Amino acid sequence: MDAAKLARLGAVIFVAIAGTAAVLEMSREEKVAELSPVRTVGAERDALRDEQRRCQQLGEVAAQDTACLKVWAQTRDRFLGHPAPNQGR
Repeated sequence: MDAAKLARLGAVIFVAIAGTAAVLEMSREEKVAELSPVRTVGAERDALRDEQRRCQQLGEVAAQDTACLKVWAQTRDRFLGHPAPNQGR
């Protein structure tokens, strides 16, 4: 057998194996995890988070709402790592 025929035979075998693998992969059904992601630690109710949601729902009106301005200040302080005003600085 000459080299050209051997190369063609190798290419045909390679394509056949690759095609078979592709068909098997496409026909395989994926098992969907029945469990949804669940928090392992129960989160406590966060009053600041609830106020943030309320202000978010207010939309542009929240920019003039003093309670929302206070909530945003507390959120900013929490994010920047500043202690809460009642803990003393």
